[in-house]
Amino acid sequence: MEQNKEEQQEEKRERPGFDDLSRILEQRCSGNPGAYYGVTAARTLRKRETLDGVEVRAMEEPEPHWLYVTYGFTELGEKECADPDSSGYGFELTFRLKKEGEEPPVWPMNLLQDLAGYVFATGSGFAPGHYMDCGGPIGPEAEGLTALAFRRDPLLGEGKTVNGRVEFLQAVGITKREMEGLMCWNGTDFLEQMDRLFPMGITAPGRPDAMENEEFHKAWNAGMEKDGSAAGFLYGDGLTGKADGEDGRLEIEVDLARLLSRMLKARVGKNRTLTLESRDGTFCFCPGERSRAEARDGVFYLYLTARDLEEFCELLKKPAGFYRPSFASVLILLRQDRGGEAE
Repeated sequence: MEQNKEEQQEEKRERPGFDDLSRILEQRCSGNPGAYYGVTAARTLRKRETLDGVEVRAMEEPEPHWLYVTYGFTELGEKECADPDSSGYGFELTFRLKKEGEEPPVWPMNLLQDLAGYVFATGSGFAPGHYMDCGGPIGPEAEGLTALAFRRDPLLGEGKTVNGRVEFLQAVGITKREMEGLMCWNGTDFLEQMDRLFPMGITAPGRPDAMENEEFHKAWNAGMEKDGSAAGFLYGDGLTGKADGEDGRLEIEVDLARLLSRMLKARVGKNRTLTLESRDGTFCFCPGERSRAEARDGVFYLYLTARDLEEFCELLKKPAGFYRPSFASVLILLRQDRGGEAE
């Protein structure tokens, strides 16, 4: 619900953190008209469960779009949290949507509210380089955009409020393939490269997949080869396994195996560990001087030399079936899907 000017001024007088956020936006978005949409329930709740509201501004550069900015992850009233340098969670979220009409669509506000619900329920915040699989389209007419990636907003950056520092984090709508590409590299660098195709991370429902662009794919591949992956943790429900001594067995769904192959090269290939968590266990892939499997404290470990890593990654690209690598006593079963039979 949009507040009138009198209500906004009253809220600002009562809440110095709110006033400082509003001041930062006015300074950095000067000349771009906006409106504040408040959440009525936010003022009646005893604890933080929802955003206070979202400010929306009509931006013209680099192309017409709507800029959505949250109010509620930081301390909007008096100082309460123990950290004197950071206000609340230390961030507010932004979202940029290509402008198609004269009124800002509501669905990005709902998306930001859903993200707030996750943060307030779990206590886990966001940071540059993070990503999230949304499990479906992020909004209407955005069937291909099923994930979000986070970075510092290129215009708003960070600021200082009476209650401490605030970083403005932009949530960028991305495809499943782009999310997997981002996981194999560095989230911030990946999004900066995407800016060449989609300036300032403006979300445009129906846009093409960046991974299908030849120049972008070339830059991504070069970056992945040079830097490796910054993501040391992967979640996937398509992996089960067990180890007995140095003997082991891994069952991997084909789609996950393809992604795992790229992730292993970008992590273990750069002398870094990759941990994969599934409903059926925890699996840790590590660089080693000798290739072997072992179980320890309920975790399946697979150590790989540089040479054997190459063989293992190529094996993961094969069709569904049973395979045994030459370097260790580990049986690999690639499945089409959970519960399916190997071809």
